[in-house]
Amino acid sequence: MAKAAIVIVCMNNLKNLFPCLDSIKQYTKISYEVWVVAYLFSMENLKLLREKYPWVIVVESNEIRGFSENNNLALRQVQTEYTLVLNDDTLFKEPVLDELVVAMEKTPEAKVMSPKLVNADGSYQSCGKNPVNWYYFLREDTFGLNNNFRKTQFINKPGIFQTYNISGACFLVKTDFFRQEGFFDEYYFFCPEDIAFSTKVNEEGGKCYVDSDVTLYHLCGGTRKSVVKTATLPAQRMGCVHFHGRRSFLLRMFLRMWIAMTSFGKYILLSIKNDQIEKKAQLHSFASMFTNQTPKQIFTKYYLQLKKNS
Repeated sequence: MAKAAIVIVCMNNLKNLFPCLDSIKQYTKISYEVWVVAYLFSMENLKLLREKYPWVIVVESNEIRGFSENNNLALRQVQTEYTLVLNDDTLFKEPVLDELVVAMEKTPEAKVMSPKLVNADGSYQSCGKNPVNWYYFLREDTFGLNNNFRKTQFINKPGIFQTYNISGACFLVKTDFFRQEGFFDEYYFFCPEDIAFSTKVNEEGGKCYVDSDVTLYHLCGGTRKSVVKTATLPAQRMGCVHFHGRRSFLLRMFLRMWIAMTSFGKYILLSIKNDQIEKKAQLHSFASMFTNQTPKQIFTKYYLQLKKNS
């Protein structure tokens, strides 16, 4: 049996996926297997994936599912000692999996181990994540002030260090522990499932770590804004309302009203700009705050509208 499984969710985007798979094969030396959840793949792309990468285990996902649900399709089948959850828009330029396994085995108290993330040009992206509460969420959502630029003990330290939250772009976890935790919470469709998972780990007394000597290139899906944002943004915001307001009805109501107000304000400001994608995403976010729909239901509604109008 392989020592580790790599689980990748890909939404019919071979431009991202194929370089990612090539880099894994080039730099990974330990025994491993790769699971690709082929999300809403065309028959042509599915055939091409299987022909070019016969060593990849392909899980077809042909219904509307979020990041959590898609990952869990593969995660429930994995039997290896370790699992690496990995975005398809990442590149290995060193033996990332091998090094994270070594770091995990050197740190027995670690439940999760993550690498440092850099942008395509090698510039710093993130190295660990701070705890986040509703105030920091609203500050980032409203004004774009990144919570992880606060200098704390949890980010950007040398070597192996304890962090608080993880990035869903890449993290290594012991498979049995992940299974014990129920894998990802499928209520979350597109964020903040990674924050929800690592927060749960911390609240239960576990520890998340980063090995800052291990570097992963995270391309963040490229530079072109996708029309799918008109469906993902409102679903993401509803997920954040649920997470930050999970213990307080009054806080959930406050978060809904704040997001509705700021989304509508941004919609008005964007009316003078020619950014139809962002404008529609804000309008959909505004409307979603007045429903009882789940993030998945919100995404499905607006995604099907896109398909109908395309």
